[in-house]
Amino acid sequence: MSDETPPESLIPYDEIVQDALRAVVGRVLGEVEQTGGLPGDHHFYITFKTRAPGVAIPKHLLERFPDEMTIVIQHRFWDLKVEDDDFTVGLSFGGVPATLHVPFAAVTQFHDPAVEFALTFHANADEAPSGDHEVAENDAPEPTAEPAAKDDGSNVVSVDFTRKK
Repeated sequence: MSDETPPESLIPYDEIVQDALRAVVGRVLGEVEQTGGLPGDHHFYITFKTRAPGVAIPKHLLERFPDEMTIVIQHRFWDLKVEDDDFTVGLSFGGVPATLHVPFAAVTQFHDPAVEFALTFHANADEAPSGDHEVAENDAPEPTAEPAAKDDGSNVVSVDFTRKK
C-alpha cells in the first residue's frame, strides 16, 4: 500500500454535504411553521453558535451563552418564521420572552428525541463540536414519565469532515 496522501479536492464536498443536511433542518422547521405546530410527540433541540455571523439574540442570553446554546422547540414557542438561510423564533427564558434569529450556518446540532433523529454539523473542518455548553433552559414543560426508547443510534447521522492524515 502507498503512504501517499490523497490529493486535495477542488470540489468542496464537505461544504456541499453540510449545506444539504442543514436544508433538512430548514425543511422540518418550515413544515412546523406551515402547520402551526409540531406533529405527535416531535420536538427539537437545536444547538447553535451564539457569535456566528447573522445570529441575533438578546444581550443577557449572549452573556450567559458566549459560545453555544441549545434551545428547545416544543410547546412554548411562537412566531416561527423560516427563510431559505435562517429562522426566527420566540421563546421564553425564565418567564422572559425573547426573539432569536439564527442562520442555519450557525447550527451545530439538531435533535428530535421523539424519534432519536440527530444531525451534527462542524463549524469548521478542523474544529470538532464542543460538548462543553449549557442547555439554554428556555421554558419547557416537564418531561413525561414514559420510558425512553432504546437508543441504538440507528437514526443518528453524524458527519465528520476531518481528514485522515
